[in-house]
Amino acid sequence: MADAQQPGLNGKVAIVTGASRGIGKAIALAYAGAGAAVCCAARSTTEIETVVREIEKIGGRGLAVQTDVTDLEAVRRMCRMTVDAFGSLDILVINAGVNYDRERVENSQPEAWQATLEVNLVGAYYCAQAAIPYLKQSGAGKIITIGSGLGHRGNAGGSAYACAKAGLWMLTRVLAQELWPDNISVNELIPGPVETAMTSDILNERAGTVFALESEWIKSSEDVVPLALFLAAQPAKGPTAQSFSLMRRDN
Repeated sequence: MADAQQPGLNGKVAIVTGASRGIGKAIALAYAGAGAAVCCAARSTTEIETVVREIEKIGGRGLAVQTDVTDLEAVRRMCRMTVDAFGSLDILVINAGVNYDRERVENSQPEAWQATLEVNLVGAYYCAQAAIPYLKQSGAGKIITIGSGLGHRGNAGGSAYACAKAGLWMLTRVLAQELWPDNISVNELIPGPVETAMTSDILNERAGTVFALESEWIKSSEDVVPLALFLAAQPAKGPTAQSFSLMRRDN
């Protein structure tokens, strides 16, 4: 986690969705440590309140807002509450994600397939749309989408998640084209395999395989932090419509 005195995001205001645990929690704590005020959003009120207490312990400013990203009104409320509390919005990290369907298409459950897209793609659209009016006022806004290598190459038995993340990558590129006149950069961060509550079972299944030992680096959530800080701290005319990956190679 970033030190509380680390410079870089002083005076900035960020929203991090999916901030209750894993990558989102690590990014929220790091941004606060770098000087940003952070809205921690997730469905679990208890967990994000715990994250805010951790932020306050390191001298940072945090706000817990219970948010279901598939509920547009809840997302709009999240943005309003952030600006009401901190006065502005500079950075949006679209991190909330799920993977409800891990079957091949033939055996998949349509409800689980659709629900995966609702959170990962439709929820991302809701977050971006609600935040854009506030980001335009920033003068150097940032949207960072947490993508996946599966959204670039696909994976048998993972169509819902792969399609959702492919859509998120395209949404990232379209948003970048639409928002560059407003000095809002939009980039994708691909962590590669990270051991979190959502992925630990899959990674454990693959332990001892080429995937786990030779071709890829299994990361902790904190390993994603340096790249997330880098993207948030870029200048107004910094990179946009780009995909930044921590993966060692495309498997």
